Amino acid sequence: EPRLLIVDEPMVGLDPRGARLIKAVFRRMSEHGVAILMSTHTLEVAEEMSHRISIINRGRIIAQGTVDEVRRLAGGGDEHFTSVFLRLTGGSGLQEIDEVV
Repeated sequence: EPRLLIVDEPMVGLDPRGARLIKAVFRRMSEHGVAILMSTHTLEVAEEMSHRISIINRGRIIAQGTVDEVRRLAGGGDEHFTSVFLRLTGGSGLQEIDEVV
């Protein structure tokens, strides 16, 4: 019975049934007092599963809090969390593509 579980991209490569099972296991563990630190690039998973979120950009935490707190920090309302993430981390990525091409 761990007090802390650290996982990196736990849903990658899972089919929908496996992902749902892992989410259920994590929820149950959380309900029993286990702290879960999850690293993921899948913002929908982070938004759905997290009580608190930290966004890291270039090795530094640039935003943290509940999903709603991070949305407010980014100046957003009920928009998709991907838009919030992109606003906080510097845009849509098109600038980086232009720099490469």
